[in-house]
Amino acid sequence: MRSLIVSLSLISIVATAALAKKEAPSPAPANKDVKQKLLSLVRVNVTGQPYDYFRPWQKKPAVSKRALGAVLSKGRVLVTADLVANQNYVELERAESGERTAANVDVIDYEANLALLEPTDKNFLAGISPLEVAGDTVVGDRIAAWQLEPTGALVATEGLVTTIQMTKYPAEVGQFLTYRISLPMQYRENSYTIPLVKNNKLAGLLLRYDPRSQLIDAIPAPIINHFLKEAEGEYRGFPSVGFSFFPTRDPQLRKYAGDTDKTGGVYVTNVEPNTPAMKAGMQVGDTITAIGNHEIDQNGNYVDPLYGKIEFTNLISAHSYSGDVLPFQIQRAGKPMELKITLEHREAKDYVCPPYSLDDAPNYIVLGGLIFQELSRQYLKEWGPNWQREAPARFVYFDRFQSELFPGEHRRIVILSQVLPANNTIGYDDVSYLTVTKVNGQEIKSLNDLAAAIKKPIDGGFIKIETEEDPKQIELDVKDVAAEAPDLQESYGIPSLQHLD
Repeated sequence: MRSLIVSLSLISIVATAALAKKEAPSPAPANKDVKQKLLSLVRVNVTGQPYDYFRPWQKKPAVSKRALGAVLSKGRVLVTADLVANQNYVELERAESGERTAANVDVIDYEANLALLEPTDKNFLAGISPLEVAGDTVVGDRIAAWQLEPTGALVATEGLVTTIQMTKYPAEVGQFLTYRISLPMQYRENSYTIPLVKNNKLAGLLLRYDPRSQLIDAIPAPIINHFLKEAEGEYRGFPSVGFSFFPTRDPQLRKYAGDTDKTGGVYVTNVEPNTPAMKAGMQVGDTITAIGNHEIDQNGNYVDPLYGKIEFTNLISAHSYSGDVLPFQIQRAGKPMELKITLEHREAKDYVCPPYSLDDAPNYIVLGGLIFQELSRQYLKEWGPNWQREAPARFVYFDRFQSELFPGEHRRIVILSQVLPANNTIGYDDVSYLTVTKVNGQEIKSLNDLAAAIKKPIDGGFIKIETEEDPKQIELDVKDVAAEAPDLQESYGIPSLQHLD
């Protein structure tokens, strides 16, 4: 999404104000609002290049993005993380004068889809009134989306908050609080970082928009405040616990779990190894009945003083921080217990199949025309927004059930993603999307394992690659691979035949 936002000059603002004064005894309130809105925003221009996971040694063509950034206190500008992902250059532009300066990405969180920018010129934001954050939004409140049209006119389109709930953000890690707003916004497919405002205070940022239903999902103020508080020191990210759960509306499930509490709780279906939940002693079959002073009902909801009933995961992601200790009240085989869980942030690198891998070049090895990579969701997303249906089904399965398939393992899934036509690959032209299990008899759990294994040829100078799927085994002659490497690099423009951490 690229913002089609153009400059609104200071001259036009002054001229509009003067005309209003001439036609009426007192200025229209709308003009005052427009001035306040403009003073609280800057344009953000970004040039970036995402990595090409089908050709991991290169980047895709450069793209330009334009957006509005919300000016906050302490000389910071808040935008969405997807605006500045894979950025090469970030620039801030004052809306009233067109003055520009470069900016740095100070803090970025892809899970919460938020980023803070700082101008290289420390005086660039002088005179701009920072936006306060409105943390009291509830269902029924009216929210305005601020946009600049190509003509330079500022449009504030109002809508109604219809629902406040927990949803997944683009990185699809955990669940975060979300405002759903009914708003007929003048949306464009290339729009990024549209501020949503309540009473001249920042209530949220656009997360996604459905033009057919005219519904907005917004990153709300509580998530923004959590992000800003963390950003004051060493940024640790949003906390997680590491378990899955199921509602207990079914009385047979409650009976099976041995619950004596008939009023509430959720059933723990999975506890991931090396996570806070497992470290605290949580087990599959436990029923979580309360967190702190908040009771959990059979649907997994608690009563929030501001929002009413909402899923208990909000107590973890929005109300708690990494390092906090949360008391979980549970029932185990009918007996009440308390578990004190110390919350931690789970880094993307700690997953078997990382949920996101932006800003860093992907790892790969090109061997005799065979391209080896580590499976990641970023690779799967090369199949587009419907990657869960379009990408190779086995790889989607690995991503979806990685915690159950590889419990507690510090490893990667190494794949043979495709084959480049070359002398060494004759007969393997149609081979692709294979899971590598062994190379030269050595078990492969990362590309570093593969790089080490190919240095130890067997059977008189051959590299033996074993895969989970057909053809099960591929052999390459070490001498032929080495001899053809220069031509392979020249033919396909490969600067290096491997990139490893």
